Amino acid sequence: MISIISPVYRAENILPLLVSEIDAAMSRIGVKYEIILVDDRSPDNSWTTMQSLAKSQSNLRIFRLSRNFGQHPAIMAGLSKAEGDWVVVMDCDMQDQPKEIERLYRKAQEGYDVVLARREVRIDSFFKKLSSKIFYKVFNYLAGIEINNEIANFGIYNRKVIKSILNINDSIKFFPLFVNWVGYRTTTLSVEHSSREEGKSSYSMSRLVSLAFNVIVSFSDKPLKIFVGFGACISFLAVLVAAYFMVNYFQGKITEPGFSSLILSIWFLSGVIISCIGIVGIYLGKTFNQTKNRPVFIIDETNEH
Repeated sequence: MISIISPVYRAENILPLLVSEIDAAMSRIGVKYEIILVDDRSPDNSWTTMQSLAKSQSNLRIFRLSRNFGQHPAIMAGLSKAEGDWVVVMDCDMQDQPKEIERLYRKAQEGYDVVLARREVRIDSFFKKLSSKIFYKVFNYLAGIEINNEIANFGIYNRKVIKSILNINDSIKFFPLFVNWVGYRTTTLSVEHSSREEGKSSYSMSRLVSLAFNVIVSFSDKPLKIFVGFGACISFLAVLVAAYFMVNYFQGKITEPGFSSLILSIWFLSGVIISCIGIVGIYLGKTFNQTKNRPVFIIDETNEH
């Protein structure tokens, strides 16, 4: 069986088309399937639309979160409910084309555990493509891994891959990172990327920056290493400057102590120290949040009994 999971947010007018296209794609494959839609507490009438669709389709399973937890926790909620031997994750805005599920599935049958959809030609605005590229450049550097900005959530995953991902207890959830981290036999497949059927992406630059920051701090200690290196460089520079002034002093070139240089040094080094303490504090805060072991999502309503 194949489980198709899609997090839902502001998609009330898109959902009937999404479900219809998934049904058409799965009929060509000819295997048993289930569709899992997770409403991330969308402010529109998405949940009402999902309820209406579920009444006429027995293999459509719907879940509504208790509040807006975000796209990736919503994906994790769907993964926790999936029963298929293979799991497809896709966005609900129809940019991920359901017709590509068949190609992903056929590719997986060649012996792969993960087949990721690669969007060689992205049908997005210039700003979104640019912000995504910058996001992954910075993210990959600081996280110490390599995630292609042409690849997002869309792909097909073996059941054992999903089990491994669900066992990751990080409080900050980022699905592509988890897929990258667990490994397994992975390949990519170029797919058609479409324009959004309606509305616009909820990911602004500020949200991308916030997501990147949280994930990097949660997953990598590289920022700490960068500040350690920076502090070492400052200390080395301070030794060189001290040696320079000492030579000048003995040569009689310095007759009065420099008030300006002293104040600037204090301010500069104080800023470095405070920044380092701040970074350490952030990591401690993340560790504190992790120890609380709060659920990353809460399911409020479902069509199942």
